[in-house]
Amino acid sequence: MGALDEGHFDVELENTLNLGVEEEEPEIQAAVRVLLQGLGEDINREGIKKTPLRVAKALRHATTGYKRNAKDIIEGAIFPEAGLDNNRIGHAGGAGGLVIVRDLDLFSYCESCLLPFQVKCHVGYVPSGQRVVGLSKLSRVADVFAKRLQDPQRLADDMCSALQDSLKSAGIAVILQCHHIHFPALESMFLDSSTEGWIKGLVSSGSGVFEDEDANIWGELFSLLKFRSSIADKIQKRNSSNHWCPSQASTLNKISSSVGKAHPPSMVSAVTSIIRSLGEDPLRKELACTPAHFLNWLMNFQNCNMDMKLNSFVCNKAGPQKSNGTSIISRQIHSELNLPFWSQCEHHLLPFHGVVHIGYSSAEGVHPIGKSLLQSIVHFYGFKLQVQERFTRQVAETVAPLLGGDVIVVAEASHMCMISRGIEKFGSSTATVAVLGHFSTDAKARALFLESLPSMNNY
Repeated sequence: MGALDEGHFDVELENTLNLGVEEEEPEIQAAVRVLLQGLGEDINREGIKKTPLRVAKALRHATTGYKRNAKDIIEGAIFPEAGLDNNRIGHAGGAGGLVIVRDLDLFSYCESCLLPFQVKCHVGYVPSGQRVVGLSKLSRVADVFAKRLQDPQRLADDMCSALQDSLKSAGIAVILQCHHIHFPALESMFLDSSTEGWIKGLVSSGSGVFEDEDANIWGELFSLLKFRSSIADKIQKRNSSNHWCPSQASTLNKISSSVGKAHPPSMVSAVTSIIRSLGEDPLRKELACTPAHFLNWLMNFQNCNMDMKLNSFVCNKAGPQKSNGTSIISRQIHSELNLPFWSQCEHHLLPFHGVVHIGYSSAEGVHPIGKSLLQSIVHFYGFKLQVQERFTRQVAETVAPLLGGDVIVVAEASHMCMISRGIEKFGSSTATVAVLGHFSTDAKARALFLESLPSMNNY
């Protein structure tokens, strides 16, 4: 496919807008088609034919906060409570102490790279002036600000400010525990498979009696949240220079400066169009590099013809083994567990990430192939637009000839599309299995391998 240009994007957008059938979010759908074509995909392929519509719906759901007013939510649910007056603000001996809502599960889209991140939110406040708010409204307010393009610190500050302005409390505290997927480049993953799957961050924001970060009331809040002191100490200070999004890390900035220039202008324009369609200003300084950062991630999944490279790599690393036809149980069962992978869902263009477990048998005295080769095969199929079922089968079919044909592959993954397109099932994960050779007929062998797997984690 030739290089895309600005004109291609404009034509695609015009064609979409002129369709006789009304479409949802036509600008976003047109932009997604340009991105898919930039990856070398056939936009009429069955698996991705409806991807532009699905992406548009997911993004629109994820940014509904721009059209909602937190003040209306709060002030419509404030109730008088006797005994909470301005002279007895509810701490240090006063009546009516802290009110806390813990463990609100949220998600937001990172303004730096347009990838979703997960949030565990805790809100505390000290009532004053006989004013308390319905507890469910704290969750709704958090959701209003989370469903915008965000940075964790600004998300905490926005929530704190809105609650303080409307509730007029003696103090508001907001603590966010955030998890952002780490997106290593394809080349680095073949060299180093030890990369952590998530970037973790803790931020806080306080008003009133919580403005002083060293005030005793913060200690009371941490105790009620059952935070260990080590966790409390890690809460990122407001002026910390630590980078939250991996795209902002110094090493990735070096990559961005070189790779970003190579991104087709039409793809950059497409991402800019999406940002504008969501109600944001693409010229806002925090969003200036967002198209390049997002494309640095997305282009890892470019549909390149790498099969020849993989075949050459496999042939150089290992020779095929042949099954001797005996029962698996009479041979030695080997396993390679927790091989990490990253991929991108072709239905929603959202990341999924997890681990692969591979079981296989070999005759006595035959040395199994190395873990590095299996890890490379997993990465090869992960860095494509994928569905997990296909990914699992492809890994199994590729490693089977190298391992004598008797293979079982289990992939476990956490999918961003499970939390960021209206389903919002936090902590769920998906397991898929592919079996070949004697594993497909030997239930005892399958059970033996499956029982050896580590407990399922939230990746």
